[in-house]
Amino acid sequence: MATANPSADKPLSAGQSAIAFTVSLAVVFAAASVGSQYLPGEWYAALRRPALTPPNWIFGPVWTALYLMMGIAAGLVIRQAGWRRCLPAIGLFLGQLAFNAAWSYLFFGLQQPGAALVDIGLLWLAIGATIVAFARWSKLSAALLVPYWLWVSFASYLNFEFWRLNG
Repeated sequence: MATANPSADKPLSAGQSAIAFTVSLAVVFAAASVGSQYLPGEWYAALRRPALTPPNWIFGPVWTALYLMMGIAAGLVIRQAGWRRCLPAIGLFLGQLAFNAAWSYLFFGLQQPGAALVDIGLLWLAIGATIVAFARWSKLSAALLVPYWLWVSFASYLNFEFWRLNG
């Protein structure tokens, strides 16, 4: 009968932490690259815009900063909790990443703001659950996700208004 590895439940060493941060950032930016396959085009340009729609150039820098903070947050949790103990929290994190990537496909790829609105609502809930789960291991990791949650809150308003104005 195999016994559990006691070191698997301890915070990671410096080398293991470096691997955790590298993997976390790679996973986050892989999800970002999936979403970036579906960009605004002629369809989006023709839509009536909500009053608070930011200029298009702002989205790239904001999302880059948010994805960087997300990757760091996940790395902090893995470093603090160890690989096995953080699995539920990282599972939530991966779930919200899936909703995140799906949103671009639904909104820009399929041109379905209504379906994207459902997705972004689930994304918002998943981010909230991830913040709670991350806070167990690292208050800083939870705090790093708050700007993302706020941005998705604003994006939810925009998505709703695009759907309402163009439905």
